[in-house]
Amino acid sequence: MRVRTLFSPFTYPIYFFMLTILAGAVALMLPVSLNGGGLSFVDALFTATSATCVTGLVVVDTGAHFSRTGQAVILGMIQLGGLGIMTYASLVFYLWRRRISLTDRLAVGGLMHDASFHLGRFIVHLAAWTVLIESAGALCLWLFDPHGFHPWSALFHSVSAFCNAGFGLYPDSLVQWRGDVGVNLTVMALITLGGIGFSVIVELEQWLRGRLRRGRARPLSWYAGVVLKVSAFLSLGGAAAVYLAEIVGLGRDMPWRDGVLAALFQSVTCRTAGFNTVDIGQLTTISLLVMIFLMFVGGSPGSCAGGIKTTTARALWAFAVSKVLGRRQPVVGRYALDAETLGRAVTLTLIALVLVAVGTLWLVVSEGGDVPHAEARGLFLEVLFEVVSALGTVGLSMGITPKLSDSGKIVITLLMFVGRLGPIAFLTVISRMQEQPRYSWPEESMLIG
Repeated sequence: MRVRTLFSPFTYPIYFFMLTILAGAVALMLPVSLNGGGLSFVDALFTATSATCVTGLVVVDTGAHFSRTGQAVILGMIQLGGLGIMTYASLVFYLWRRRISLTDRLAVGGLMHDASFHLGRFIVHLAAWTVLIESAGALCLWLFDPHGFHPWSALFHSVSAFCNAGFGLYPDSLVQWRGDVGVNLTVMALITLGGIGFSVIVELEQWLRGRLRRGRARPLSWYAGVVLKVSAFLSLGGAAAVYLAEIVGLGRDMPWRDGVLAALFQSVTCRTAGFNTVDIGQLTTISLLVMIFLMFVGGSPGSCAGGIKTTTARALWAFAVSKVLGRRQPVVGRYALDAETLGRAVTLTLIALVLVAVGTLWLVVSEGGDVPHAEARGLFLEVLFEVVSALGTVGLSMGITPKLSDSGKIVITLLMFVGRLGPIAFLTVISRMQEQPRYSWPEESMLIG
């Protein structure tokens, strides 16, 4: 292992996130950040990690427990975590007219899906669009309900929605606006824009600008098309499944418009946003399983979202279809995926599944290991939901977060941290710290299945 690899552009995000979380935890424990109550270090660390990793799981009521100063600290961590500490650092270097090395540019470019773009121009463009989108979202929320969303609340929820954080200032999240079309559409639009990836946002802007100026525009890239199609399929498919399970199957007494709106909102928010307009703990098992799958997939690369990402899910599906149909190559649209892409998709998914299994086992033991199964009925699903929500940086919960033991809170904190940076990021760092062997092992076949 080389010591210099511990301080490379690929390890900077880890250190920046760690320092931001620790600084935020200390700031949240200060009396000026609290509304007269206290906050243990474990709870402060949990809240700071949840905010910086844009997860949204909370152990205390954000609106009641924290003062305006504490809420501002949380909002600052959400903004930093959502756009990425590394992105902000690059922006600061650029504005100070510091020279950014090719390694730094490629490191950030890899996260943004394009290693050849002009870093400074892209970051400034991104920052400008972020401010514009969040400001427009805050204005819409305030206009739709000026009493429920006063200026600070509107800004807080707009930033939280765009960064896919899920932090809210109300104890019931957005349940009181379940039937408000304007508020629901605004929040869903912010969540979607924050979860499709910054490079796709830039492409959409260029496409719209071309349509407005010339009446036609260059088609979106293959990558952007894949992201948008998979995102739409998951959101609409998830909404249909939740609607059938809750409204048709269970027969909830709800106007059809409110039912469709609630189902669509829960499907969109599972893309790592964390807001909810219904009581998650009262949903059917079918809806909860669908939501677990959506949370596991998450958003798209280079976005504020977590999960294994939409492109990973699409690559795995293409691989499965190719094997079933006997194709030599997995095809997505007009292109076939290369072996490296498939390898990363499989590796990322396996790591995520292992982390879910380990986290679930730990919480089952720490939160109910000494309770007979008959008394702990339902605990497994609640724990699994919590673990996937933490790893996918979603923030939805069936209500067990405040009841977790300190051991459980630490496990969820670690899952949020790993989930935000991504298992592949850790794998990349570890692989770069180790010397690669200069030999190959002999190969042999093995019976499978």
